[in-house]
Amino acid sequence: MSIFIKTWVLLLTLLALAPSCLAEIRDGNPTGPLRVLFVGNSYLYYNDSLHNHVERLAAELHPDLADDLQFKSATIGGARLHQHNLDWLLDHEQLGMKQPFQAVIMQDHSTATLTEKHLAKFMQTTKSHAGRVRAAGAEPLLYMTHAYMPPHAKAREGMIDDIAAGYIAAGKRADARVIPVGLAFDLSYSRKPDLLLHEHFDGTHPNLLGTYLAACVVYLSLFGGSLEGLTYNYFGDLSDADISWLQGIATETVQQFRSGKPGRGK
Repeated sequence: MSIFIKTWVLLLTLLALAPSCLAEIRDGNPTGPLRVLFVGNSYLYYNDSLHNHVERLAAELHPDLADDLQFKSATIGGARLHQHNLDWLLDHEQLGMKQPFQAVIMQDHSTATLTEKHLAKFMQTTKSHAGRVRAAGAEPLLYMTHAYMPPHAKAREGMIDDIAAGYIAAGKRADARVIPVGLAFDLSYSRKPDLLLHEHFDGTHPNLLGTYLAACVVYLSLFGGSLEGLTYNYFGDLSDADISWLQGIATETVQQFRSGKPGRGK
């Protein structure tokens, strides 16, 4: 077992003990957040924007909430989290909202955890931003990015270990839950390596399958429950076999993460 995995398991265990029950801040709605803000970069806006997919999942699985869901996304290509004007975004009226956000999902640059310099800034930013989100009455969540894949020049074995350890440490320090998207990518590739989740031309951005997987992980992290009965397939663009596989990977990843187990299964 590598040092990264050992750190990862330890931090997962600590994180699982953190008191963060999303249902407690739901305006009397124990199911999930009605108003969610996504903050990040192109990882979020590729493929018709992640927030749209998550909202469609929530609307199908909770039709009674569909008319009240308001999911917004603020993205800047190639941006790091500290480059967003979070205070402006948290003023919900600036985004045409009548009520404040209930959850804010924050995604940093893909290299945020990969060097000491970037990690230090990432830790500082996530703690500061999480405090601002809570002050605005919402729950902060950190979106764990996925690792690079070939043909990306910086793709390497074990990259997800560094990413996971960094995000879990940041989540613990900021008292913010982590959404384990990167671990879901890793689990899928470990079992079905030929199912591409990245854009083939760069090995960094998600393709439609990757975005769908991410949406399932985000949904489960926000709403809990299960994906049983979900038929959403991006208007027929994804096969039944693919959505069944990705829903299963998302479910297993979130369950493992919550229980403090490593994300890669065999």
